[in-house]
Amino acid sequence: MSTPERHDIQAPGADLKAAAQRELSFRQTVAAVAWSFLGIRRGSDYQNDVNRLNPVHVIIAGVIAALLFVLGLVMLVRWIVASGAAA
Repeated sequence: MSTPERHDIQAPGADLKAAAQRELSFRQTVAAVAWSFLGIRRGSDYQNDVNRLNPVHVIIAGVIAALLFVLGLVMLVRWIVASGAAA
């Protein structure tokens, strides 16, 4: 019995390193994340983004967008409570 040859074995993390070298800029990543937050991204654009976006940029942009969203909600609630409209 012979053992199967495995020529396609890659070092751990090689896929992530290759993905981190993708070409889109951080500004383009922020735009894609903003469209995703709104939920109005076309399927073809989504597939294009998946293949071209740098995953590190996506994570950073997503965390920043989530923090800004939560901060905006907190500020809105404080403004409504302070104006007396919630009474």
